[in-house]
Amino acid sequence: MPRLKQLILFLSVVLFSVFASAQNGFIRGTVYDAKTGETLPGVTIFIVGSTTGTLTDFDGKFNLTIAPGEHNLRVSYISYETVVVEKLRVKPGEVVLLDNIQLREARVELSEVTITAEAIRNSEAAMLTMKQKSANLIDGISAANFRKIGDSDAASSLKRVTGISVEGGKYVFVRGLGDRYTKTILNGMDIPGLDPDRNTLQMDIFPTNVIDNIIVHKSFSAELPADFTGGVIDIATKDFPEVKTANLSLSLGYNPDMHFNSNYLTYEGGKTDWLGYDDGARAIPATENIPFFSEIVGNPNGEKAMRFKEIMSKFNPVMAAKRGQSLMDYSAGFSVGNQHPLKKITLGYNVSFSYKYSTEYYTDAEYGNYGMIAAPDVFELERREYTHGEYGSSSVLLGGLAGFAIKTKNSKYILNFLHLQNGESKAAIFDYSGSNQGSNFDAIQHNLEYNQRALTNVLISGKHFFSNNKWGVEWKISPTMSELYDPDVRFSRYETRGNTFSISTEVGFPERIWRELSETNIAGQLNITRDYKAFGKDAKLKFGGAFTGKDRDYEIKSFAINVRSIPLTGNPDELFYPENIWPYNGSVNRGTTYEARFVPNNFNKYNSNNENIAFYAATEITPFHKVKAVLGVRGESFVQRYTGKAQTNTNVPKELDNAALINDFDIFPTANIIYSISEKQNLRFSYSQTIARPSFKEMSYAEIYDPITKRTFVGGLFRDADDLAGIEYWDGNLKVTRIRNADLRWELFQGKGQTLSLSAFYKFFDSPIEIVQYLSQKGAFQPRNVGDGQVRGLEFEMRQGLGVLSAWAGNFIFSTNITYTHSRIRLSETELRSRTENARTGETVEEYREMAGQAPYIINAGLSFDGKDKGFFKGFEAGLFYNVQGPTLEVVGIADRPDVYTRSFNSLNLNINKTFGGSKKLQLGLKVDNILGDVKESVFQSFEAADQFYTYLNQGRAFQLRLAYKFF
Repeated sequence: MPRLKQLILFLSVVLFSVFASAQNGFIRGTVYDAKTGETLPGVTIFIVGSTTGTLTDFDGKFNLTIAPGEHNLRVSYISYETVVVEKLRVKPGEVVLLDNIQLREARVELSEVTITAEAIRNSEAAMLTMKQKSANLIDGISAANFRKIGDSDAASSLKRVTGISVEGGKYVFVRGLGDRYTKTILNGMDIPGLDPDRNTLQMDIFPTNVIDNIIVHKSFSAELPADFTGGVIDIATKDFPEVKTANLSLSLGYNPDMHFNSNYLTYEGGKTDWLGYDDGARAIPATENIPFFSEIVGNPNGEKAMRFKEIMSKFNPVMAAKRGQSLMDYSAGFSVGNQHPLKKITLGYNVSFSYKYSTEYYTDAEYGNYGMIAAPDVFELERREYTHGEYGSSSVLLGGLAGFAIKTKNSKYILNFLHLQNGESKAAIFDYSGSNQGSNFDAIQHNLEYNQRALTNVLISGKHFFSNNKWGVEWKISPTMSELYDPDVRFSRYETRGNTFSISTEVGFPERIWRELSETNIAGQLNITRDYKAFGKDAKLKFGGAFTGKDRDYEIKSFAINVRSIPLTGNPDELFYPENIWPYNGSVNRGTTYEARFVPNNFNKYNSNNENIAFYAATEITPFHKVKAVLGVRGESFVQRYTGKAQTNTNVPKELDNAALINDFDIFPTANIIYSISEKQNLRFSYSQTIARPSFKEMSYAEIYDPITKRTFVGGLFRDADDLAGIEYWDGNLKVTRIRNADLRWELFQGKGQTLSLSAFYKFFDSPIEIVQYLSQKGAFQPRNVGDGQVRGLEFEMRQGLGVLSAWAGNFIFSTNITYTHSRIRLSETELRSRTENARTGETVEEYREMAGQAPYIINAGLSFDGKDKGFFKGFEAGLFYNVQGPTLEVVGIADRPDVYTRSFNSLNLNINKTFGGSKKLQLGLKVDNILGDVKESVFQSFEAADQFYTYLNQGRAFQLRLAYKFF
């Protein structure tokens, strides 16, 4: 009972405080050191002509409760110029936000500067200040920019950042380097995404209204994880909302090529598909006590036969895609957040929910498999497999994010919850042509798929300051559970000869596949900082450690469906008609049967786990006038283990039992130096060593088949050889890649958000991992170490207001960033011999080639308009943005398999936003994607041969109408 009374008293105090504060207004803000860009604790804040005041906390933030009216705010700190902010209009229950107050050191005598509130209400300027003053090489985007460009999710916004490209609207790459060399972290912590095999997190899951900023680290520093090369993308969510928020957003999307089409392909799924998970309608019929057909054929009425028939009856009978009406895209999101200053603590919270439904329908999808024939005088490629047709998909993404924070005088505690649920249903009908043992055939193919993914993450962190903020301690613990479930992937193919349909070993028997993945991830960090003096100037020491542990279980269970002498009409549903299931018309040699490929040995089942124990130490010093340096070192002890079986040419499986496939200890030095040429100009240099490690899937014996593309991923532990010819293309010994990085950047900050920069970078890769075609299996590819590689690049960025042309043109801002890279890989002896032996007449095989996954150039450009708060265009914002990535080597060829290149995709998008009312609570937005109507293409390329499609998808143009309302 005493505890209940204490709880009631506490809640009463909170409610009273909230009610009482609602009668007043608030002035909140953040104070920075204009020279270093760091926040300033202990700054005096008070209202001119009164005794009302406060001090900034250890984060440089302040909160002042004040009666409504017009006030002048005085900001003062010892040895800094005093700033007076005039004409702050405070309304009851509302917040005046000053999020970029910068104090300059007093030169000769203490002075006072008077400015207006509008000049410092710009977190975009704060982002540029961070970029300018940071000793690391960073780029980024702020919450203010999110609002201006009108993007609703993080992936769309990051297209504006220098050197950034976005794949599939979800995954972000830095400097054209692929997923392997880019890493995404959330609030500084390692977190897997909905696709656990990627380093990068699915970025479209984060609504921009819960993000404080996104920082892209392009140079390595000791406190960051070492497994990145292109960049680390750090998403920082809001912990203490500066203002009370409650936002609702709704959107509708329409693509004329995909939506309201009565020929859309789908199939009947479960009742909970709309929530992103299967309700059991696709459950596997059996996982144990599974008899073989050979055990029952002679005794159709025995116990095993009864069990066999029971299992057959439990298969979902739907095998055919059906026509239906496609819906348009829609989404809804709601977020609420606030902070409540109490007597000794401040409480903050952020809660966000989002729901997205999207539909895609491709009527002309194409997937090909081509090769070179033996005769060197024949240049054109030979078609070996060809899939052409249509498929539809519907995807649901359900997300929830809740963050809670408590701040005291010297500490801050944060608790974040994140859950994501994604379900995607696919149905396809393709015309297929292929060959088997020299015989060509044509077929019709049906595919049904469902992919279910879920991720739950918790972050608990604390930050503490001691000894007048000279010591700082930060700790973080973050467990994550991720699951991937592909229930009942169904595939069937009929050979067609006129009006006759058949299924045989030549065309391939139908399959039903269940894939399951579960992974547990636990990450922890401890960071300690100490302010001290070095070379007579302020310096900082940083040291700490981190631990990451991952454990994955993966299993594929597949059934081959044998069709034994039953009449066929070309409708795959007939395979599971009750009258067609074995025994057919009483015949034990006829009817639909199964073979469970995962019994008695499942070669597609494994467990992998790894542990990464890291420590680091770094110091930030100013050894010379205008020179700042951050020197550090990081050590990582990494062990990755594997348990699983592999099928071999002999009948004895190769088996690994928790074998340590990677067991390394590496030291990663880093140096970041900044020279301040002037107050607005910097020259930066950085050097570091980093690493890229194989993923669980790559360091495995897994074979993962994609029934739609007809491609198989083969784990990197498999050997690839032509034993008859005595050629070994790959020995199965996959290992890590070690990288050396160097960067040089000149940058100019011109005020009003304008900037100009030029960068050069160099990277050397020791044994890079690339995706190479697997010769021993048609349509397969595999991760392998190839010859050493190098990347040289230049980056240019400009952000310029057009006010120099005219006063009215001052509403426009032109921005562009261009990244150019030149990459090369020295061919291994095996690859060089393979390319030479399969060269066409007149072709010269060079010692080097491009690096797979490395784009030769990236261009981002945009023209944005801001109508400001006056005149006819009040509340009107618009932006036209262009993005393109150069042709990129996607899959490396081997022997008679040519290279695959991703062609350039020219993306031109338009955003228009209009806010209404004096309080700007209502916003309407229009977004048009892919205005140019470009298509996504990957092609096989060979000397003097016409390009042939590896993948062709026409995604059309998309229009989105968005409505957003702010309740406060």
